[in-house]
Amino acid sequence: MADVELTHHSPPSPGARLGGQENTGISTLEPGQKAPNSPSGKLIPIKVLLLDDTQEVYEVPLKAPGKYLLDLICQNLNLVESDYFALEFLDYRKVMVWLDLLKPIVKQVKILYPPVGPRHVVMRFVVKFFPPDHAQLQEELTRYLFALQIKQDLASGRMTCNDTSAALLVSHIVQSEIGDFDETLIREHLEKNKYIPQQEALVDKIAEFHRRHVGHTPAASDYQLLEIARRLEMYGIRQHCAKDREGTKINLSVSHAGIIVFQGNNKINSFNWAKVRKLSFKRKRFLIKFRPEMNSCQDTLEFSMASRDSCKAFWKICVEYHAFFRLFEEPKPKPKPILFSRGSSFRFSGRTQKQLLDYVKEGGYKKTQFERKHSKMRSIQSLPEHSSLVPKQSGSLSFGERSASTGAPSPSQRKDLGISQTTDEDRVERKSASPSGSPRRDRQEDAVRDNVHQPKAQREHQNAGSLVCSPHVSELSLNSQSAPGVQNLSLSPRLSPDGKQHSPLMTPLLTDATCVKTDDEEEMRRKRFPADKAYFIAKEVSTTERTYLKDLEVITSCFQSAVAKDDVMPEPLKTLLFSNFNPLYKFHTGFLKEIEQRLALWEGRSNAHIKGDYQRIGDVMLKNLRSMKQFSVHLQKHGEILMELEKAIRNSRRLEAVCREFEQQKVCYLPLNIFFLRPLHRLMHYKQILERLCKHYPPTHVDFRDSRAALAEVAEMVAQLHGTMIKMENFQKLVELKRDLIGIDNLVIPGREFIRQGCLSKLSAKGLQQRMFFLFNDILLYTSRGLTASNQFKVHGQIPLYGMTIEESEDEWSLPHCFTLNGQRQSIVVAASAQVEMDKWIEDLQMAVDLAQQCNGSTSELMTPSPSDGPNKSPDETSVEHESEDDLSASRTSLERQSPHRGNTTMHVCWHRNTSVSMVDYSIAVENQLSGNLLRKFKNSNGWQKLWVVFTNFCLFFYKSHQDNHPLASLPLLGYSVTIPAESDNIHKDYVFKLQFKSHVYFFRAESEYTFERWMEVIRSATSSATRTRLLSRKESHAY
Repeated sequence: MADVELTHHSPPSPGARLGGQENTGISTLEPGQKAPNSPSGKLIPIKVLLLDDTQEVYEVPLKAPGKYLLDLICQNLNLVESDYFALEFLDYRKVMVWLDLLKPIVKQVKILYPPVGPRHVVMRFVVKFFPPDHAQLQEELTRYLFALQIKQDLASGRMTCNDTSAALLVSHIVQSEIGDFDETLIREHLEKNKYIPQQEALVDKIAEFHRRHVGHTPAASDYQLLEIARRLEMYGIRQHCAKDREGTKINLSVSHAGIIVFQGNNKINSFNWAKVRKLSFKRKRFLIKFRPEMNSCQDTLEFSMASRDSCKAFWKICVEYHAFFRLFEEPKPKPKPILFSRGSSFRFSGRTQKQLLDYVKEGGYKKTQFERKHSKMRSIQSLPEHSSLVPKQSGSLSFGERSASTGAPSPSQRKDLGISQTTDEDRVERKSASPSGSPRRDRQEDAVRDNVHQPKAQREHQNAGSLVCSPHVSELSLNSQSAPGVQNLSLSPRLSPDGKQHSPLMTPLLTDATCVKTDDEEEMRRKRFPADKAYFIAKEVSTTERTYLKDLEVITSCFQSAVAKDDVMPEPLKTLLFSNFNPLYKFHTGFLKEIEQRLALWEGRSNAHIKGDYQRIGDVMLKNLRSMKQFSVHLQKHGEILMELEKAIRNSRRLEAVCREFEQQKVCYLPLNIFFLRPLHRLMHYKQILERLCKHYPPTHVDFRDSRAALAEVAEMVAQLHGTMIKMENFQKLVELKRDLIGIDNLVIPGREFIRQGCLSKLSAKGLQQRMFFLFNDILLYTSRGLTASNQFKVHGQIPLYGMTIEESEDEWSLPHCFTLNGQRQSIVVAASAQVEMDKWIEDLQMAVDLAQQCNGSTSELMTPSPSDGPNKSPDETSVEHESEDDLSASRTSLERQSPHRGNTTMHVCWHRNTSVSMVDYSIAVENQLSGNLLRKFKNSNGWQKLWVVFTNFCLFFYKSHQDNHPLASLPLLGYSVTIPAESDNIHKDYVFKLQFKSHVYFFRAESEYTFERWMEVIRSATSSATRTRLLSRKESHAY
């Protein structure tokens, strides 16, 4: 930190330090008004520490309120947008408290410091309200002060993030302080100044990023710093210690969007202002009441804080944040009660953000010059034309491009980083828009032309750091990891830029301007490759084989390393597992190499003069499928591997912890057990591909005989392994549910089969409440989601199917899509979200009841509650109709609750999208897997971005290329519709399909008619449920 400078200021000298003019006015006053008159009385000195580490002394009257001091500071700084800022100081508990603007300063300080008084207290001038978009900050001075606040938060460790994001933030700070990159200068500067903890390990990465900012002015660096920071999960977060109902230590925080719950630095939940009806506190209990129409499982949440003072302090800041960001104008004060008052009379005082924006928009400010204390630039002038420099809506930022402007970055500069901001369940769709009519357009075009003429290696180096950003915050989440180079500023299905978990539906999709190709390039590329359908079928073999090989690597490389490091797996199981998978991985590596060599000949990329004999794939398939027969013994053992692994996990807490920890890694993008079934699934893919190839070829084709022979070979292996595969799919699903459910021990028993899971609304004494239902062939469970980091579901009731009757009861209860389930012990009334969902449930329930009747209830067995439910709780008590509030919050006493948990499973997607999935849907999804390159476009974007896309498990996973080890982002497809673009979509390209869920729209473009039809086919398999006859024709009961 810089040395402390001590100066004195009295009211009549505004603007002296920064050279401002005398008539600039004060931000908290309406246009035309003057500064408030000084209250009469003795002047007392108060020390104030500003954001640039300068300590100054202001003399204020003895009875002056807090607002007087804040206005005086803002007048001295010539700060117009002062409503974002506030003053804080340490109380007697060494806790920072906000200075109340309406109460006299001396009273607030004397209460806390009786012996010393205000002159010995140091006030800190800081940012209090952090807006969601830094483009709402109109003045360069305001953005500079925000940048200083970010700098302080990084140095103090309050704003935590991963190493890559931290290095990028520091590089922009260094650019604003010392200017363009100089190797010696930056290393000396970083030795003298510490911006982040453990900075020494990141010096090289900071220097690499700084090298890319050549030409950025300090104002542009501030702008880009805020662009990156605002997308971080800990941006503007001040944590308040609390405990939930079970006594678990958590941290509460408030933001522009609502109240956020953290566990450590992990965001585990958030409550949007739109869902909150009332905030209150009673002693040290903080209460959140929700709106009844939100159909939440709880109408009130309660948190316990350390004391009444801390509880009230958090309640007050929540009231202020809500008023500042949500109200149009300052709330009116409550009338004083005649006899006595009840509750707090506190209210928000000051302008709301809307009033502030309107005031600035109407010209209520004047740009002035100011000096940057830490910058070697002697004087920075405010922007000549604000509207042309700051976008109305945020966009992406890109590295390596120079700007001719002296202010905020141009649209080309705003491509620097695409770490996306997410808000919990808000479903807010952010649309990026570049300003039109910019006077710098010609200069930007010149810069682009200069970039085109640079050497290719240099252009690639500049573009290596480009990231992707989404205008759709509700669909995907970002993922960043500390790794060499800028390429690792990537996205993930469930992580924020800090690597923290998010809701499964909140994951923002990536965009990357550097990946956008022109239409002419795409057309030229397409013309070079063959147009024969057989070629694209062969290419599907290659693309799906690449994905299959990556899935095998998850087991043979990543998982093997994880269990070897901790030595927790029994040797017999380790030998059984890896002796089966390692030979498979080696074989398919050679198989993929042969396929790619054949495609290279087919495309003419190798020995282009050779034609005919090499334009086929059947011979390669036949040769390798015959060789695969030697692995039939290995494939037969995969069921045994799955069961033995589950048995070992039950017997070893350490192995269970290792497996759960491995599932949290980005490389394990699916539940771990699914990877063990991949070799069985792959045989079905070969069979389907060869069936399409044989159907395409005429009998006289040179490749027809080999293709038909290869089909016969794989069909024989599929027939041998079909029973094992059906049995293992059901076992895998039961094991997955056992891990996801809390309160049940004996879920996996011989003879039990999973049928359907999904969301229904259950009628109780409190009205309709959202519940997750699980239907098996002998029993029906209903659960709710608990408010914890593990995202698991608490079982509240179970109904045996034997003797159950189903009645449609819409008329009786006056509820749409309502039906009653009458069991032998209890009856419940449930409602589906739509008629089609109701029909699915009734069909599956009736089928399951009929099967239970045929078996005379022999397989029906009430599940026993887990030990965490208490020793005296009987099985029948889990089906009691009246559920307590404690049940709804789901205790965290079991081992599973305490461990991290994947939050983007199909179960959670069903919960958020209010839909259901059956076992037949899972089986069809297994058969319909696909990989390949697609061009993706957003509804309001102009260019197409090339991505490697993998469809599996009802989800699209996005990669930069097929060589990536883990997906950058994911898009769950349940609830989406897939169609051809309409005329109004203004898409004038071939082979384009449209994905839409509510207001979220994506366009994807395939390279050929065949690939277009295949993508439409597999996505429809995930977005539309299959019929029951398909299940009966495919599945049979298997005991194990």
